[in-house]
Amino acid sequence: MNMVGGDMMSGLLLLLAIGLWFWFDSLSALELARNAGRKACIKENLQFLDDTVERIGLSLVRDDSGRRVMRRTYRFEFSETGNSRREGQLILTGKRIESLTLEPYQTWDEPGQILDEQGHVLNEQEVNRLP
Repeated sequence: MNMVGGDMMSGLLLLLAIGLWFWFDSLSALELARNAGRKACIKENLQFLDDTVERIGLSLVRDDSGRRVMRRTYRFEFSETGNSRREGQLILTGKRIESLTLEPYQTWDEPGQILDEQGHVLNEQEVNRLP
């Protein structure tokens, strides 16, 4: 193999490695966002709809220590009654949750009760074990 062919192969392997890293990092961030959205809904006695989040933004930023990290914005839907769809938004900077916001909603449950996705009341130990 000549020098040009070897350089091209090295470049392709580097691109493949970067692509694989980005794909695995994106899957990890997606799972983190999904779990955070679900947990926020459970703590607020809301239904986390469709058990999914959707990435709506991606950028490269510097974190608090000056390192370059991916900043990903996700949206998800929730319902307070089961008859409505409201939107939540979550921003991850690297693997850190930067913010989580929920569209305004009306509460119906008794104060202090936390429900799981099936509507069962959770005790304090069950809430603490949530992912």
